[in-house]
Amino acid sequence: MTTTVSTDMSGIPDSQAENKEPAPTKRRISPGRVIAWIFMIVFLAITLFPFYWILRTALSSNNALYAGGNSLLPVGFSTGGFERVFGLQTGAEAIAAGGAGQAIDFWRYLWNSVVVATLVTAFQVMFASMAAYAFSRLRWRGRDVVFGIFLSCLMIPAIFTFLPNFVLIKELGLIDTVFGIALPSIFMTMPFAVFFLRQFFLGISREVEEAAYVDGASKIRVFFQLILPMAAAPVTTLSLLVYIQSWNDYFWPLMVSYTDRSMVLTVGLGVFRSQTPQTGPDWAGLMAATLVAALPMLLLFAVFAKRIVNSIGFSGIK
Repeated sequence: MTTTVSTDMSGIPDSQAENKEPAPTKRRISPGRVIAWIFMIVFLAITLFPFYWILRTALSSNNALYAGGNSLLPVGFSTGGFERVFGLQTGAEAIAAGGAGQAIDFWRYLWNSVVVATLVTAFQVMFASMAAYAFSRLRWRGRDVVFGIFLSCLMIPAIFTFLPNFVLIKELGLIDTVFGIALPSIFMTMPFAVFFLRQFFLGISREVEEAAYVDGASKIRVFFQLILPMAAAPVTTLSLLVYIQSWNDYFWPLMVSYTDRSMVLTVGLGVFRSQTPQTGPDWAGLMAATLVAALPMLLLFAVFAKRIVNSIGFSGIK
């Protein structure tokens, strides 16, 4: 008994030819791809350069900066700016380093920022999710008209609301309090937040809700035990966006807070912009304060950037 093994034209048996991996093809580099990469690298460098310049100035000495140092590297390398931000320098040391010498309570400012951002995020996301559910899943007369009017609020500049909000906070006796800073944002849900969640809720199958109603669940129970768990990803994304916006808010806290007991980080660290007749602005301290205030949000966004992009694309926002 003989066994025959068929071969292909190259003399390799068919059984081995089937297992033979195709030779890797060399990817051609087209001129268009090279131009695209060059454009992306240049754009990335332009985008990151301001952050590098902030770090470079923060690690420089004020006296060297005033002397005309224009190097791309830190001028008169010093960590004094960060020491002044964290309150590790006395007033005399700060003045000697070229600063104005004001004392700051960094950890108090940080705590106030965390409290304000947490309160605003918790209440805004809760109210926005309720409104989005009503606009997307409940049927009531004039729903689309009311939603259109609500979205038109996106065209109203936020500065138009500062004066009436300030009068209200003053009448309530909440000036110079953390709650006074957070209160207007708590009850003024962003139209974008409602629109963002509404787009997701519209994509949920109604059969899921109808099955829950057949089992005797109420609308409130369906919302909290069925819809919200399904919307965990977009709700998390919205929470991050609201938290970042609240953390970076500056003008409204500046209007309401006057002492250290209510100042948030963005306002409290603005002390480095002040100057005395003997000294100019504390540029090193100001850049260090800017970096310290922005760093937590930059890290937060970097960690959840992919989730934010995916959730926005899934919600159908163009």
